[in-house]
Amino acid sequence: MKRHWSALSPLLAAALLAAGVAAPAAQAADAIDAAVAHAGRPAADIARDATDHPAEVLRMAGIKPGMMVADVLSGDGYYSELLGYVVGPKGHVIMLNNSAFEHWSEPDLPNRIASNRMTNVTHQLRELDDMKLPPAGLDAVLLVKVYHDLYWVDAKPNSPWPKINVPSVLDQLSKALKTGGVLLLVDHSAKAGTGTADAGTLHRIDQAYAIKDIESHGFKLMKKSDLLKMPGDARDQLTYKGPMLGKTDRFILVFKKV
Repeated sequence: MKRHWSALSPLLAAALLAAGVAAPAAQAADAIDAAVAHAGRPAADIARDATDHPAEVLRMAGIKPGMMVADVLSGDGYYSELLGYVVGPKGHVIMLNNSAFEHWSEPDLPNRIASNRMTNVTHQLRELDDMKLPPAGLDAVLLVKVYHDLYWVDAKPNSPWPKINVPSVLDQLSKALKTGGVLLLVDHSAKAGTGTADAGTLHRIDQAYAIKDIESHGFKLMKKSDLLKMPGDARDQLTYKGPMLGKTDRFILVFKKV
C-alpha cells in the first residue's frame, strides 16, 4: 500500500550513525519496533497487528521515549500497552475509559492490567464530561476507532452509553495537550458527505467532517494516510462485528495543537 510519509533513507541513517549523531526519528523507530516485538505482549494483540499496523501508525504520530500520552477510550488497552513500551520509564501513559467502555472491554482489560504488569501505564475510569487530564501536560492523545462514538446517541432503554457533549470533549483534549502536541485519530470511514449520520448505526464517520470538527478546537491537520484503506469496503455495513470486522476502510489523521 502507498504510504504518505517519509522516513530516513538507509544511507542517511548510516551516515548519521557513522558521525556519532543519534537521529531522533531513528531512535523513535527503534523504540516502536522494539515495542511491537516485545515478548510480553498477549497473543491476541500480536494477531491484531496484521490488520492495525501499529508500528506505522505510532511512527506517523511521532510517539517516542519520554512522552506523556493519553489513550482515550482505550478499550482493552491494545495501544496503551504498546505506548507504555515506546515511551519507556521516563514517559507515562494514561489509559482512560468511561464506564461503558470499561464494561465492554471485559475480560481482556482485567487481564492486561493485572499484577501491575504495565508499570508506566495508569488505568483511569473517567466519564467524558470530566476526564481530569493534566492541563498542558500531554505530548500526545490517541483516539483510535472511537471518535465516531462521541456522536453515537443510543436510543435503547437503559443504554449504558451516555449522550456526549462533543465540543467539551475536544476542548478538554486541546487543553490537556502542550502547544505542538499531537492528536492521533484513526476511524472507520463513512461515505463522503454523510457527516455524523452513520456514527450510531454503522459506527463510522466521514473523514472530511472529522477534519473540520477537530480543527475547530485548536488543532491543525498535519498528516493523513491511506495505510489502512480498504477499497473493497462499500462503507455501508457495521464495523465492529459481522462480515466487515477487521476489513473496514479506515482513515488516519494526525493533528497538531496550535
